[in-house]
Amino acid sequence: MYKRIFDIESKLDEGMFLFGARQTGKSTLLKERFKGEVYYDLLDPDIRKGFKRNPNSLKESLWDKPAGTLVIIDEIQKVPELLDIVHTLMVEKGLWFILSGSSARKLKKSGANTLGGRAIPETFYPLVWPEVTDFQLDRAVQNGMIPRHYMVADATKRLRGYVEVYLNEEIREEGGVRELDAFERFMEVAAISDGEMLNYTNIASDCGVSVKTVQSYFQILYDTLIGYEIPAYRKVVKRKVIQAPRFYYFDVGLANYLMGRHSLKRGTDDYGHAFEHYVMQEIIAYKGYNDKKDIISYWHTYDKKEVDAVIGDAKVAIEIKSSEQIKAKHKAGLKAFKEEHPDCRLILVSMERITRKVEGIELIYVLDFLKMLWNGKIF
Repeated sequence: MYKRIFDIESKLDEGMFLFGARQTGKSTLLKERFKGEVYYDLLDPDIRKGFKRNPNSLKESLWDKPAGTLVIIDEIQKVPELLDIVHTLMVEKGLWFILSGSSARKLKKSGANTLGGRAIPETFYPLVWPEVTDFQLDRAVQNGMIPRHYMVADATKRLRGYVEVYLNEEIREEGGVRELDAFERFMEVAAISDGEMLNYTNIASDCGVSVKTVQSYFQILYDTLIGYEIPAYRKVVKRKVIQAPRFYYFDVGLANYLMGRHSLKRGTDDYGHAFEHYVMQEIIAYKGYNDKKDIISYWHTYDKKEVDAVIGDAKVAIEIKSSEQIKAKHKAGLKAFKEEHPDCRLILVSMERITRKVEGIELIYVLDFLKMLWNGKIF
């Protein structure tokens, strides 16, 4: 069992939308932190069917509850019609709600009641470094950090099941994909772009579908919380910069499975790509859990200088390398960025064991970086 660090109690004020991809542990968290509260699980077919037939039964079951009663509805996107009832109960009865789900897409498509700003959206992530007492870097890089996947030595079968459930339940239910086989092929091609700049034309060609279809497929990944974009850092000082966003799957284990990277070895390009993804995954989760307002972007110039993560308006620039020995070429992107942003803090995260500062660049061993990140010493 992992002790999750998401401080949901302090963030709860009247209402909350708690979104997170499948199997990240939302339901487990809610049941552990709010024992004895009113709880409806819409994955239960009987409960779901009952509310679909008569959404007003939610109001009937809760009308006599005192103000301040907390009600949890898990997988709210399954019956979005309930949100009108929830709104009434919040306004007229003063009830509090946590509404969790693995997709915002169905809520958007149905024009569901968003509760007039009364419910604050929060994101729940896969496991992060401080939650894992037996942390093993290579396992995290290979399996990813979904709890059920991290806990086993070989997560291949579980990842296969994860993709099949996602396709057959989440995507089929969304109804936005005519051919599931084409979408499955798209997911595999998208994995090739994981951590890379998006080129919709090339992806469409590889998938045998239109650019418009590819763009709609990516939107499905975003809406179902399976993927996200990192924007380009667009401020131009000297060098012209590329402005296409980068794409990441929400968990590195999923990207590895779709790419067929089942036996990653240190020192290989595949390990390097997965290592970079994992570190970015931790940075994204830290920002989300700590309500940091700084935008995370990346920097890539037309003369091929690059920085993996830029925090805010060039406050911090982070390059991520899986190398166990730092060489001059690994610092080139940070040095180029420093020329244009002289006040920026420069960090190079790697597998090299000795953390130190050289030529104005902080060379930080990855485990030291994770500790510093979650102790608030990076940004």
